[in-house]
Amino acid sequence: MGRNEASCDCAVIHEDILQHVKDEMVPENELDSMTKLFKVFGDSTRISILAALNCHEMCVCDLAVLLDMTKSAISHQLRVLRENNLVKFVKKGKHAYYSLADDHVREILDVALEHINE
Repeated sequence: MGRNEASCDCAVIHEDILQHVKDEMVPENELDSMTKLFKVFGDSTRISILAALNCHEMCVCDLAVLLDMTKSAISHQLRVLRENNLVKFVKKGKHAYYSLADDHVREILDVALEHINE
């Protein structure tokens, strides 16, 4: 281990802390769901789509032009985002307009930006 790395060489297990964490920790199935959600956020194209939709609802054609991608590629990423309840769409005539699914998605984006700009 390097000089600046923290380590713990205590011989005593802190049973009270362990029990508290066991009681309060998120269940494993929910941790798995969180992991899957964060993997969806781990793609720069999907983050770009979410950032754009954070500004205004948009159709596939407009997103494709904005991000300089094919409509097919955008549609594929939107499908992933829809399957993970991050975006929704509404049909208006021949077009489907996409927007963020709810304020929770907006909050996740806002908190992420706040964190990286600290």
